[in-house]
Parts: sequence; C-alpha cells; structure tokens
Amino acid sequence: MSKAYTTTLALACIFATFSGSCNGALQVGFYRGKCRTVDVEAIVGGVIRAWFSRDPTIVAALLRMQFHDCFVNGCDASILLDGNNSEKTAIPNLSVRGYEIIDAAKVVVESICPGVVSCADIIVMATRDAVALSGGGRYIVQTGRRDGTVSLANNVNLPAPSISVSNSINAFNKKGLNSNDMVYLLGGHTVGITHCSLFRDRLYNFQNTGKPDPTMDTTLLNTLKRRCPQNSTVDNPVNLDQNPLSSMTVDNSYYRQIILRRGILQIDQELALDPLTNLTVAAIAKGFDFSTRFGQAMVKLGAVEVLTGAQGEIRRSCRAINTPLKN
Repeated sequence: MSKAYTTTLALACIFATFSGSCNGALQVGFYRGKCRTVDVEAIVGGVIRAWFSRDPTIVAALLRMQFHDCFVNGCDASILLDGNNSEKTAIPNLSVRGYEIIDAAKVVVESICPGVVSCADIIVMATRDAVALSGGGRYIVQTGRRDGTVSLANNVNLPAPSISVSNSINAFNKKGLNSNDMVYLLGGHTVGITHCSLFRDRLYNFQNTGKPDPTMDTTLLNTLKRRCPQNSTVDNPVNLDQNPLSSMTVDNSYYRQIILRRGILQIDQELALDPLTNLTVAAIAKGFDFSTRFGQAMVKLGAVEVLTGAQGEIRRSCRAINTPLKN
C-alpha cells in the first residue's frame, strides 16, 4: 500500500475514533474477497458512469446527498429511508435528489452479491465516482459502513445558507471537521444550483437594511435581480459557480468567484471575507492542490459517526429497514 493510501486511511480512522466508531472496520478495499472475485467498487462505478453520461448534474446531487446524510446521524444512509416523518421529509432535504441513482447501484450489487454491500457505502462510492467523472481528482475511499435504522425529520439540523463563518466552523467542529475541512467541503458549490428564495434577501433587504448586500459585485447583483424579481412567486434556479465555463466541473473556480465578490449564498461570500477563512480561500483560488485536499475532506466527511462491525444492518433495499425473511 502506498504512503498516500496509508496517510489517507489513517486520517479517516482517527476521525472515526473521535466519534467512537472506527473499530478498525473502515478500510480501503473492505469488500475485496467478500463477493468472490467481483469488484464491488467497479460495479458501482459502472452504474455511475452510465448515469453521468445521461445527466452530468448528478455530481452536485450526490455531493449534496452525502453531506446531508453524514451531517445528521453520521454516514449511515438514513437519508435514503422512506417514511412520513423520515429525514427526506425535512424542509432542507425536500430538494435533495439522486435517490434513484443509489437504488440503481444497489439493485445491481444485490443481484451479484446479496446482503453484503451497505447503502451507506454506495453513497460514498457513487459520490467519489461522480466527482472524478466531472473533472475532480479521484480520491480513495474507505468502506465498511453499516446502514442505520433510524431516520427522523426532527433530527435534521443542517447549517443554513446565511450562517456566519464562525457558527459554521462550530457546526463542523461538532462533527470532527475543522475549518479547513469546511472550506474545502463548501467547494462542492463549484457545481450545482441554488434557488432565489435562499439568497433573495441579499438582493433587496440584506439583514433588514432595505438595501442589497454591499459585499456583492454590482454586475452580479443586477444580473440576479433580473433572475430573481423581488416579489416573484417563481423560485428560479441559479448556478452556485457563476463562471459559465466551469459550473459543471469540480475545480477551484468557486473560490476565484467568491474572491471577486460573486458568491451566491451568504456563507459562500463570507468565506472569502472572514479572517478565519480568507487566507485558505485565497490559497485555493491560486491553485493550491484543490483536487487532493477536496478529496481528503470528503474522506473525512465520510468517516463521521459511521456504524461498523455489528452495528446497524445491511439493508436489502436502501429505502426501508430490513424485515425478517420468511422461511
């Protein structure tokens, strides 16, 4: 095993130990030999490649899904469970998509190797593969997660788009992630969209001043006002990365945009202005090894509060907890 493999694995295991859940079970190549000669990661990768060829927007969808899953009960695929009061029904998750992609990967894996591969691991593998397909670096993930059996809407407490940098750092710290991890993970906003309702206050009534956010580039402000009229009932989508040449690519363009005061969400713009994070943003914008560091941050996110060993279960369907099989 290379030094890079060993270092990345060690970092992830340290994080999992902080959450009391490493137990030596999260590892590179966890499924090797568990499905005869079948390469589980290659099977998942094939599904993602086929889907990506039809819809490249799955990159943003899967990045968001992994974050929303890991930031609640840990990376246990609880976001995938259906139910009247499941995490899916919480307001921040109503726009999460990509469930059918995970379902498709699970069906193929189950047909070849039933009862072995967790939905939680499929999310992490699928996201890694989508990032690589979109031009980001292909980082190495550990597997061995188990699926959770609890999914409640009232457990969903995700950082809001208007959160301050200091409060955001505190929220990430509670998950064992530091400020640099936060800055790199928010770099996932280099792909994907948001909607006018989540930043309209910055255009018209920032912090109840009756005026726009003074930190926003004037040209961008005027563009967004046309896209998001003040009293419109239509919630139009807007690219988070305002560089049209790279809004579908996982790269450092997002950081260059926010330095130019072209951040869309308040937290995005504040990253480039706050002294707690602005030096990191500047370094990434200049080309400081974004792909590698982004991948490392994703590995650390994927190790948050995982279930391993005899904890949880391996779901037969990602949308429901297991019921006893009839003889």
